[in-house]
Amino acid sequence: MAEKLRVGALGLTHDHIWENLEALAKCDDGLLVAAADRNEELRQKVAREYPDTQVFDTYEQLLEGADLDAVYVYGDNLLGEELTDQACARGLHVMVEKPMASTLAGADRMRRAARAAGVQLMVNWPIAWRPAISQAFRMIEEGRIGEVFQVTYRSAHGGPRELGCSPYFVGWLYDPVQNGAGALMDYCCYGAAMTCHLLGLPSRVTGVSARLFKDDLPAEDNAVLIMQHARALSTTTASWTQIGHLTSYVPMFYGTEGTIVVDGNTLLLATREDDPGSPVEVSPPPEGQRSSAEFFLGHIRSGEPITGLCSPEVGIAAQEVLEAGLLSAETGRSVSLPLPVSHLT
Repeated sequence: MAEKLRVGALGLTHDHIWENLEALAKCDDGLLVAAADRNEELRQKVAREYPDTQVFDTYEQLLEGADLDAVYVYGDNLLGEELTDQACARGLHVMVEKPMASTLAGADRMRRAARAAGVQLMVNWPIAWRPAISQAFRMIEEGRIGEVFQVTYRSAHGGPRELGCSPYFVGWLYDPVQNGAGALMDYCCYGAAMTCHLLGLPSRVTGVSARLFKDDLPAEDNAVLIMQHARALSTTTASWTQIGHLTSYVPMFYGTEGTIVVDGNTLLLATREDDPGSPVEVSPPPEGQRSSAEFFLGHIRSGEPITGLCSPEVGIAAQEVLEAGLLSAETGRSVSLPLPVSHLT
């Protein structure tokens, strides 16, 4: 491998690409050398911001013409399945943005491709790089709140268009084929991933969804999923119609010996001895876990498998919860897991 790992960007329509390219630029171990997208405006933007980067009109041109070690896959969820397969077939390590895929079958295809090629596959969850949340995970793993019996998370805002997302991002988020659904896929994925990371795959999922106010959308604008384990019940909620951000992006973890609430950079811990709860000093994440780029490139260097929240195992488990939630919302019945496509050893 080169002194710096050479990274290409396959797709630029997912707005999260720009913060991840910024993290890559700040990381000493990697370098953006190529980018491809079908949209001229996005190609021009990446050329302006990263003038030393080769820019390609098609994904195939990038894969065939650039000397790469890894790629970031940042198109729509459906396209990401195909691009990941193509990149893995060329021996490239892949980081794909949450929620991994548009369908469980697509996520399974991606994991199989990475395994067959012997390359790293990372699912990037932006919450992984928030110091208070990563510290909450460490505290839970240390047993600070005992046995976890509930994870609660709500992702909500007024909608991608109202939030100011780019027209390229909005265009496919509102498309239930390219996205996989609507708000359920976009925002229930976070709580599903955190739950699967801490508790594993649930045994049953119940989902409800509706297009409550955005009558022009072809997909749901609100959704709630309930995940049932043998000794735990968790919820993940999504909304594209909420005014303000109160109660949104605040994960809550309930254990037999304590409760953790994360609100922005504040981490609150309640215990039997401290019933009201008190703030806990948030420490900086350890080296190697401070950004998506640092984490991804570090695992390419070490060869150690990606574990935890950003692992393909958690990614595909979250995808299974989402698919079960969609099926439950459609049929009006709870859905038992695992689903048939998940039988992969």
